[in-house]
Amino acid sequence: MTARSIRAVTAATLATALAMTAAACSKPGSTADGSGPGAKDSAVVGIAYEPDSLSPLLGYGKDGNSKIFDGLLALDGDMSLRPALAAELPKVTGDGLTYTYKLRQGVKFSDGKPFGAKDVVFTYETILDKKTNNAAKTELDAVKSVRAEGDSTVVFTLKYPYAPFARRTVLPIAPAHVAGKQDVNTGPFTTSPVGTGPYVLTKWSKGEKLSFRANPDYWGGAPAVKKFTMAIVKDDDVRATRLRSGDLDGAILPPNLAKTFKGDSGKKTYAAKSFDYRTVTLPTGNKVAGDTAVRRALDVAVDRGAMVDKILEGAGKPAYGPVPTDSPWFAKGTERTHDLAKAKKILDDAGWKPGEDGVRVKDGVRAQFPLWYLSGDKLRQDHALAYASDAKKAGVDIKTQAGTWEVIEPRMRYDAVLAGGGSPADPDFDQYTLLKSSLAGDGFNNMAWYDNKRVDTALEAGRRTDDEAERKAAYATVQQELVKDPGYTFLTHIDHLYVVNDTWAALSTQVEPHDHGLASGPWWNVEDWKPKK
Repeated sequence: MTARSIRAVTAATLATALAMTAAACSKPGSTADGSGPGAKDSAVVGIAYEPDSLSPLLGYGKDGNSKIFDGLLALDGDMSLRPALAAELPKVTGDGLTYTYKLRQGVKFSDGKPFGAKDVVFTYETILDKKTNNAAKTELDAVKSVRAEGDSTVVFTLKYPYAPFARRTVLPIAPAHVAGKQDVNTGPFTTSPVGTGPYVLTKWSKGEKLSFRANPDYWGGAPAVKKFTMAIVKDDDVRATRLRSGDLDGAILPPNLAKTFKGDSGKKTYAAKSFDYRTVTLPTGNKVAGDTAVRRALDVAVDRGAMVDKILEGAGKPAYGPVPTDSPWFAKGTERTHDLAKAKKILDDAGWKPGEDGVRVKDGVRAQFPLWYLSGDKLRQDHALAYASDAKKAGVDIKTQAGTWEVIEPRMRYDAVLAGGGSPADPDFDQYTLLKSSLAGDGFNNMAWYDNKRVDTALEAGRRTDDEAERKAAYATVQQELVKDPGYTFLTHIDHLYVVNDTWAALSTQVEPHDHGLASGPWWNVEDWKPKK
């Protein structure tokens, strides 16, 4: 799980009123510079989450598509690796321990300074520095050293053969001449970045929007969308309202709101398959949620199929772990069917007996715990309410509560959370940070404080070999252990839906991770959009 900052949101009713007032007071496309919604060379899209920082040294853009920056490699529409700041795919030695990258020539940062090997070395060494506050630095654990050979070649030496290493090098490159001259954690580069990407940040109005202009000297060609704005709209209903009023050109929406635009001929809906899951953390520090019997009972008490049908309206699939059922990494036989009778028997056998009010009790402890979800996120709210309803039928009383991440994060060790995660790049990318016991309490990593030695061993085995059969066996072990010892109740994998004005060509979607909207969605390749004739 990657840490992200979600600042306090106002009540949904107030936010809706403000959004409608703003829409009524300004005409789409009427801004002084002609960059508002509907302008021919601009686009304004609504996203749900705001980044904590725009520095790749602190984790921004680590999965690619950062717009301000480029990595050595990038992912195309089919999620295949292609060269970006590297001139070609890396040369890898037979033992899988050395990766050599030849760099693209003539690339410049947006301040006009040349890009070179020193910037690549600086970026990776800085991220790996213990003083750098990057919660994702374990993703580069395999790196032993990175060195420059001249100004156009970079060589990575690994500690062990790490099969997905090349996919880690979509990580954006920061300029040593700027970021290297200031505090990596607090310096101005974190909010005023300089990169080699297709867009340049012009303004970041915290809690409101990020504004970009096209980089005319971009090595991949100047984008046709000259001005691009990401409006931060955390409430789903408000986002839909602003899209309908013409205040936005596009937005990510939950299924129930996306379907309200079906009859609008001027808009088009894009569905993106994803590895994005919703799960309930069951923290070991909670006397009820940390009980293995309660966890196993909830795992079969939940009706995942009903959630897909009623909450997602078919735009997704049941989740039994972090790996989707249609992935080649999914371990067949780890599916769990909805079985309320089995759930009750598990609890009975473990000594959790129904009380007078139907809520189970064991050794004087009521089977009751809180479940937090993010304010304004309707999908999380609906999942939380459905989960609590299913649990109630088994005799477990779950109290759902809404809050911001600032409210939720300090409670994660003892309170359950309706969380999200998922990465399509490789099973190591999400599972290690989700389940590794040593990462418990490390920000949003291992939010459930899960501790399973067999899982720890399998996770290490999966990342320390490039043998596909050995890796599949390792991740099958992880999934099998989650059946016996579920520290989370996985609910659904969600297809992301985006509604966009039908005025641009070349729009498409990728298979997406959990963190979506900012660098995913149909605007993952906004630099390639062309206006329709």
